[in-house]
Amino acid sequence: MKRTHHCAQLTKADLGATVSLLGWVDSLRDHGGILFVDLRDRKGITQVKFDPQANQELAAQAAHLKPESVIGVIGKVVPRPEGTVNSGLPTGEVEIDATSLTIHNLSDTPPFPLDDAGGDKVNEDLRLTYRYLDLRRPKMRKNLQVRHRATKSIRDYFDAQEFIEVETPALFKSTPEGAREYLVPSRIHPGQFYALSQSPQQFKQILMVAGVEKYFQIARCFRDEDLRSDRQMEFTQVDVEASFIDREGIYALFEGMLQKVWKDVLGVDLPVPFPRMAFVDAMNRYGVDKPDVRFGFELADFSETFRSSGFKVFQATVAGGGVIKALNAKGLADLTQGELKNLEDIAKSLGAKGLAFIKSEGGEWKSPIVKFFSEAEKAALTAQLGIADGDVVFFAAAPWEKACAILGRIRLEAAALLQKRGKLSLRADDWKFLWVIEFPLMTHDEAENRYVATHHPFTAPVPEDAALLDTDPKKVRGQHYDVVLNGMELGGGSIRIHQPALQKKVFEDVLKIPADVVESRFGYMLKAFTYGAPPHGGIAFGLDRMVALLCGTTSIRDVIAFPKTQKGQDLMAQSPTPVTARQLKELHIQTVMPE
Repeated sequence: MKRTHHCAQLTKADLGATVSLLGWVDSLRDHGGILFVDLRDRKGITQVKFDPQANQELAAQAAHLKPESVIGVIGKVVPRPEGTVNSGLPTGEVEIDATSLTIHNLSDTPPFPLDDAGGDKVNEDLRLTYRYLDLRRPKMRKNLQVRHRATKSIRDYFDAQEFIEVETPALFKSTPEGAREYLVPSRIHPGQFYALSQSPQQFKQILMVAGVEKYFQIARCFRDEDLRSDRQMEFTQVDVEASFIDREGIYALFEGMLQKVWKDVLGVDLPVPFPRMAFVDAMNRYGVDKPDVRFGFELADFSETFRSSGFKVFQATVAGGGVIKALNAKGLADLTQGELKNLEDIAKSLGAKGLAFIKSEGGEWKSPIVKFFSEAEKAALTAQLGIADGDVVFFAAAPWEKACAILGRIRLEAAALLQKRGKLSLRADDWKFLWVIEFPLMTHDEAENRYVATHHPFTAPVPEDAALLDTDPKKVRGQHYDVVLNGMELGGGSIRIHQPALQKKVFEDVLKIPADVVESRFGYMLKAFTYGAPPHGGIAFGLDRMVALLCGTTSIRDVIAFPKTQKGQDLMAQSPTPVTARQLKELHIQTVMPE
């Protein structure tokens, strides 16, 4: 079974050599009794010829082959006849005259085509049910190779920077103030549970106390969240922490990592440093903290313009402390009633009462609200938004954060509609990296009437804002940073709190976590900080998201070998499944099914 070459290796330099190949039957063609087999392995394809005039018994054996059967072939490398050269293959100038055939396994007919064109049209659930076949497709095989090269590049980079890769436990303790966790019952300790680690956050900070100084890990993480194209219940992150580092050091370190990955995987030279944008600016300009800056359509504020407006909806919003935001979707005035209704439904799902708009067509503005606008208000809109014929302007009147979020989403939907019309080109390989910085340290939870950490409770405040923790926590900026690429958050991190007194103050005085809860969840960490914790900070990158962008796909399921569906199911292995009563009894658990 030993191969001498892989199926993308043979060229005219190998003419006359006797070779041994192994792989899958990619396709078969019968040309006047001569059978041609395209033999495929993970490297590529070589054409094999079975000629009954040369060996009738061998040709008869080959006649039983089916696509995707696994075979071994021995034969002589010969030139392809004139006019049959395939310039699209590295091996396209030669073929194998077979002298021996071993059939390792005959295949049934696959349930869908295994070429990219055919496979892409197949329902994803069917592809995931037969994932072992789906992964044979060239595109999926390439995705796995890109993931491997990216991961290797990352490891090489941090090794060169003298970081140490340290594995941390997957079984941790429950910390329910974060995302929903997966709980694991303990057989040995009845009624007690582990939680699958959402991230190695606390462990990597403990490693800084331990004097490791430079840590990284390709870490498996788990969150029981609703799934979507860029989120899985189990995912992989590039997790990093360093001692004696500030924000500028983090920016330089990770820009270097991304430069190396893009160069190693794609051969692309990324310009550094990446632009930086404060959280408030990102929200004001793009309506989201992970802006896609490949196109314009920036939001504009017209709160002062409409403070005394005759349009009572806008005037009342401003009087109540809200804002009036608008954006010009240039060239989209031809949107249909159905498209407009869909945009309105999206705005309502985000808390809007409706979606006010103005279409500029045929030299006039068309909208139910235009009659309420003064000439000065119209002039202000035209001047600030550059309204021209063919444009459509959308408005949001709401509290600041809600107004930003509504138009931020409408901006993306409008861009998608313009792309469909061919009026906007957004190339996946137009790499627009961006650091979003200066997030608020705290967000006020109206339902619980308390502050919650915007990032996580270990984030250090900007030093000059620390005094505001006692008087006005919502004005405190955190030393938190996200790196964004083309509208997708690749990763985020922060400089951490390393003084036990400040960390305890944040837990108890600002976040209002009871002292006994702080002790039970974080007591070991606070104690560790009393033994000489260095200043430290870090970041975590979503490896799955990064590889998806490198591969030019919008779904991380395409770059994970065995992903779950949006319903959290593994269709191939058919999980999750019920367990036996004996298993539950050993874990001291009873299940209660929903009504």
